[in-house]
Amino acid sequence: MLSFDTDIRYLKGVGEKRAQLLKRLGVDTVGALLSFYPRSYKDLSKTELIYDTELDKTVCIKAKITSDISEHYIRKNMTLYKFKVADQSGAMNVTIFNNKYLAEKLNVGSTYLFYGKTTGGIFLREMSSPEIYEQNNNGILPVYSLTSGITSKYLSGIIRTALDSFTPDDPLPQSVREKYNLCDIKYALNNIHFPRTKESLDRARRRLIFEELFLLQCGMSYFALKRRGKTASVIENNYTNEFLSLLPFTPTDSQIKCIGEGLRDMQSSVPMNRLLQGDVGSGKTVVAAALCYSAAKNGFQSILMAPTVILAEQHFRTFENFFNDSDIKCALITGSLTAANKRKLREQIKNGEIDIVVGTNAILSDANEFCNVGLVITDEQHRFGVEQRAKLSSKGHSPHTLVMSATPIPRTLALVIYGDLDISILNEYPKGRQKIECYSVTKKLEERAYNYIKKHIDEGRQAYIVCPLVEEGETERTPAETHYKNLSEGAFKNYKLGLLHGKLSSAAKEKVMRQFSSGEIDLLISTTVIEVGIDVPNAAIMVILDADCFGLSQLHQLRGRIGRGNHKSTCILISGTADKATNERLSVICATNDGFKIAEEDLKLRGPGDFLGKRQHGLPELKIADMNSDYSVLKITQEAAKEVLSRDSDLSQSDNATLKKEILRLFNIN
Repeated sequence: MLSFDTDIRYLKGVGEKRAQLLKRLGVDTVGALLSFYPRSYKDLSKTELIYDTELDKTVCIKAKITSDISEHYIRKNMTLYKFKVADQSGAMNVTIFNNKYLAEKLNVGSTYLFYGKTTGGIFLREMSSPEIYEQNNNGILPVYSLTSGITSKYLSGIIRTALDSFTPDDPLPQSVREKYNLCDIKYALNNIHFPRTKESLDRARRRLIFEELFLLQCGMSYFALKRRGKTASVIENNYTNEFLSLLPFTPTDSQIKCIGEGLRDMQSSVPMNRLLQGDVGSGKTVVAAALCYSAAKNGFQSILMAPTVILAEQHFRTFENFFNDSDIKCALITGSLTAANKRKLREQIKNGEIDIVVGTNAILSDANEFCNVGLVITDEQHRFGVEQRAKLSSKGHSPHTLVMSATPIPRTLALVIYGDLDISILNEYPKGRQKIECYSVTKKLEERAYNYIKKHIDEGRQAYIVCPLVEEGETERTPAETHYKNLSEGAFKNYKLGLLHGKLSSAAKEKVMRQFSSGEIDLLISTTVIEVGIDVPNAAIMVILDADCFGLSQLHQLRGRIGRGNHKSTCILISGTADKATNERLSVICATNDGFKIAEEDLKLRGPGDFLGKRQHGLPELKIADMNSDYSVLKITQEAAKEVLSRDSDLSQSDNATLKKEILRLFNIN
């Protein structure tokens, strides 16, 4: 008896050998086969007359073979078969390469469908290597991604076998299908693989796109509701105004708005679960500090966890400056603390003498016991694993959670990645923040860029040169180590240089960053490890080599390391290619400093898969939906998921049984 989870080798017509080939395509079960959707379709239902066709465009022509098929031996391994075909508009020459079997099957005087690109001129059309079908095969044919040993015909055959053998239970509740006018799963699967008409294909696609996005939204909301019990950390009194009076500057309207959104959440018995998203330098730390202040004044401890020691130290120093004239006590926990200092701090934290604990993942140690944690904050959450985030939250009893991110994520993706979080966005820069001038140039101007760096170092500034990560076996790009050696012995031999890359030990990285922060290093040669966690106000120039290797959002993140002081700042992108599309892409980042606009462009250019990286967020893979073109459906499915879960938060009703089962399967929950 077949089921969705049946191993593909047990499907009739597969077996052990072909199962191994199918696994290359990601098809390991019968269910995976049914959801291995075509990447495109050949529409043989619409034919064009030979002389109505547009040259160099793929078309389907219905025509009769009007001449003998002649064989032409060109050279070893190259034989051509040529013949003429005609329809009511005129004639066309057809050429087949190295396919004697097909040539012998064709009959002079018979009519066939010829699918391919037309070339030629005004008086005579031509078609080379067309796909040729019997004239009664005039439907819509699926086109699949294939691997060696698996043909489209074979794949269609086993998909037909699977569809004839069983139909999966429909994960969409009947109430949802009726409300949104969606076909059932059997109709959808049959017509996505073997569409009867263009209309039936459209209906199947609409249903399956809806299903994919609905399951994603439903799943994240379901798990979020399961995680969110009631919290004992209800903030009774709002101390925001008292905190703002401590600041030596006036916060932006955007910061005040985000503080208010967080405090409203924290005044509820349902724990806050909020994403604070803001560009580099938009002032997220002010918002975090304000929430920590109100938590402390209400008797609760706060924890802020950062991905690097340098970033944790920066947060700690900022908090200490903010709270200098108050009774709020802060502590810093990193792996480098001495045993004696650790013991002392742990005792103070356990006794409630410390209000705010800032640190790296050293905070997660079981030896660190807290008194009354009400708020946990993670900075750049994507750099922590799921287990680390869960362990941080376990330091309190359903504490409020704030996730901070300087990575601008388009609203479309944020709905998916952070579907279980409420979102606050900082979209203003604090007064005094420098606008970064950005230029894109070719390698011809590399020496001029280096002279520009020297000029500013001579004036007392510091600079970065950023190199792309070089993959193993890649020879066209120069590694950071080579750049460091060449520059320290050549163009910058009279300057103090530092080298920073991912293969250095944590201690070595921290040492280099400290030296750069203190001004001991004039020019830092680095890979993208500086993207997070280094704040040097005196660094005013950045040159990014082989900028065409980077995504737009990453370039924006990198240049955010400059412009943090009072000095005019410049970022120079040096491209290793003259490709027009690449240069147009780089011009986007030169035209705006708005990280969210850049992220939207990045998403359009690279697609969600490349934007997020390889399965970065552990979400089920989208197989048919597209974040750009299906945004309107995403919004609808979010509402639909809310409706279903508002009626049945545990999905325990019989109408939702298959939905719950499918969600658990998609999210790999046993």
